[in-house]
Amino acid sequence: MTMQEEAPQTPASPDVRGQGPAAPGTSPRPPRRGPRRHGPHGPLAPGEKPRDFKGTMGKLLRFMGRFKALLALALVFAIGATAFNVVGPKVMSQATTELFEGIVAKVAGTGSIDFQAIFFILAATLGIYLASSACLFVQGWILTYVSQKTCYELRREIAQKTDRLPIGYYERTSTGDILSRITNDVDTLGQSLNQGISEFLRSTVTIVGVVAIMFSINIAMTLVTLLIVPVSLVLIRLIVKRSQKYFYAQQSNLGAIDGCIEETFSGHGVVKAFGREDAVVRDFEAINGRLYESAWRSQFLSGLMRPLMDLVSNLGYAVVAILGALFAIQGIITVGDIQAFIQYVKNFTQPITALAQVSNVLQQMAAAAERVFEFLEAPDETDERADGSIDSSELACDVEFDHVRFGYDPDKPVIRDFTARVKEGCTVAFVGPTGAGKTTLVKLLMRFYDVQSGAIRIGGTDIREIPREEVRELFGMVLQDAWLFHGTVRDNIAYGKPGATDEEVRQAARSAFAEHFIETLPGGYDAMINEEASNISAGQRQMLTIARAFLADRRMLVLDEATSSVDTRTEERIQAAMDALMAGRTSFVIAHRLSTIRNADLILAIRDGDIVEQGTHEELLALDGYYAELYNSQFQ
Repeated sequence: MTMQEEAPQTPASPDVRGQGPAAPGTSPRPPRRGPRRHGPHGPLAPGEKPRDFKGTMGKLLRFMGRFKALLALALVFAIGATAFNVVGPKVMSQATTELFEGIVAKVAGTGSIDFQAIFFILAATLGIYLASSACLFVQGWILTYVSQKTCYELRREIAQKTDRLPIGYYERTSTGDILSRITNDVDTLGQSLNQGISEFLRSTVTIVGVVAIMFSINIAMTLVTLLIVPVSLVLIRLIVKRSQKYFYAQQSNLGAIDGCIEETFSGHGVVKAFGREDAVVRDFEAINGRLYESAWRSQFLSGLMRPLMDLVSNLGYAVVAILGALFAIQGIITVGDIQAFIQYVKNFTQPITALAQVSNVLQQMAAAAERVFEFLEAPDETDERADGSIDSSELACDVEFDHVRFGYDPDKPVIRDFTARVKEGCTVAFVGPTGAGKTTLVKLLMRFYDVQSGAIRIGGTDIREIPREEVRELFGMVLQDAWLFHGTVRDNIAYGKPGATDEEVRQAARSAFAEHFIETLPGGYDAMINEEASNISAGQRQMLTIARAFLADRRMLVLDEATSSVDTRTEERIQAAMDALMAGRTSFVIAHRLSTIRNADLILAIRDGDIVEQGTHEELLALDGYYAELYNSQFQ
């Protein structure tokens, strides 16, 4: 079957070539992994300004709104625990007063100590504290459930988000940084959430209850005690203002170090082969140094909180003791009230100190939550024009590229003005040097990216009118980078067709000439492939991905250097099978080994994003031009 081509058969015009060559590679993006690229913004330097603390906490509170009933219940138990805890010292003070007055009466010979009354008072105190502990236990159980359920929901939404993000996000962001957001940041958020909410509820309710009962004992002493609050708030504000930026930097640098470790382990063989161990260590030490710098600063500043608060609290104790002694001498309060009030001062300063510590926890939580929400709020892959009414199964599989223009950076186009038409059932091959735009054309065809001008049509319909999922269901793919997941050989092949029978899997393996090596593996089709697929050779990995494409049996095919990792003899056998697979299907083949595309219905020679020559293998060789130069160079 023949194809019609709208592009000229002569080299591109001078005005097109004069725009300069495309950026090297099919994409101007930086490498997928690199020690200096971790996250969309890179590692945060310790001197950067603080992030949006209030906004992030607002997002977190809105996210946790689904648990408001449980949080309200936790508040009820926190109030109960605090009420019992606050009443305890007041009740116990009666035992102190009873004991003191009994001793005084016994010394004066006017009475004795009423041990029975003291026993009942102490028994009541014990019951009060047991009730307080029970309330705290229930409150802790509820808050632990809420915090872990929040982490569960965040991880679930992150997992769903990964499917909605455009492919460009993953090309811009390191794998280690994404993993760090899912693991480290969510774990930090969960731990901080449990500790922070628990302490915040308990401390807030305790302060309110203690202040109320202290006013009932002595107003003057209470007012003096309350002077601790403004002093404490000033200290907390000063420390929080300085430490918040370091907490965010700590989380960001932790993501950076995860990315460095992930890339080093995944490329360990390459590191060894090129003797780059020292360079890797230096890169790691640089990132580790930034992490150390931000971590020690954040932890040092947060560590100042408790000793400063203890100093303020001890000053409060001294002032209260002096005033209490003066009031006792004047007969204004009893000795038991002094003992109870000092206990209440301790109960008042402890939650203030706890709130100061909670402020540090909240900073860590906000830093982790901000990174998580940054990921969740990244723009989704959208289908603005696609209404879902088009069924890809009803489309003809002819393809038209109509004056397509595209660049990963809009100001630096990779595809300049590409026009071609491919009839259904035909095979078209893209050839050209690295960076010519061959793989980019395939990405546009499968809607990994959308064109910036012009259009790509399948069956006469602009693919932007077709939902992305429907477009991709048309294609089977075999890429140069063979991707396999941790699982059995059978599961990896069946990935192309969920629910495939064992016989279908075996037939696909036979078609890809993979059955022989599969049967030599321990367990055969049940052999496990490890996480890096390093327990089989590169060629065997490629053959499994080809078997996967056979099993998927899609109407259109994309083959990007599909046989680049196999030996010559196996390549010949696979090529024959691929020819059979491509028969009757619209196929797009990217090849550097031009011998593999000699039978293509049409070959498009591409340079700088434009077609410079087109035709069959024999026709292009007869032209003795650009394609002939490429073809003959492989034999020199």
